Amino acid sequence: MATPEERIAELGLTLPEVAAPVASYTPAVRSGDHVYVSGQLPFVDGKLPTTGKVGAEVTPETAKELAARCALNAVAAVRAEIGELSGVVRVVKVGGFVASTPDFTGQPGVVNGASDLLAEIFGAAGVHARAAVGVAALPLDAPVEVEMIVEVR
Repeated sequence: MATPEERIAELGLTLPEVAAPVASYTPAVRSGDHVYVSGQLPFVDGKLPTTGKVGAEVTPETAKELAARCALNAVAAVRAEIGELSGVVRVVKVGGFVASTPDFTGQPGVVNGASDLLAEIFGAAGVHARAAVGVAALPLDAPVEVEMIVEVR
């Protein structure tokens, strides 16, 4: 069975450097057998690839891809905290926040981008509890933000 790092490579992805916090917090904190990952924006090489609201400037399809990028950034924060992703026992919970227009109700489909990627990386251990919430705005006018909790050994 492939390691999470090998699965990431098979998907044609590379774990990025952990994004520098945009405020007063740390990207991830380990407490006992859990790592709590702060909300991750869809940074690519230190920049947001797009900004705006889903349902206006950003399509649901693009937002779903951005949610996957948020999840990849969250996985990078986990690896930075524990060393190797094979130490992940289970992704416990994901919180997805979608900056969207008042009439947009497809937040669960957008956050599926994050959930699907986590399942591809961690297999059954990547299946998790989740919230997908529409919000008026996110930091830096990002369309999507993802946080998560993982159990580790």
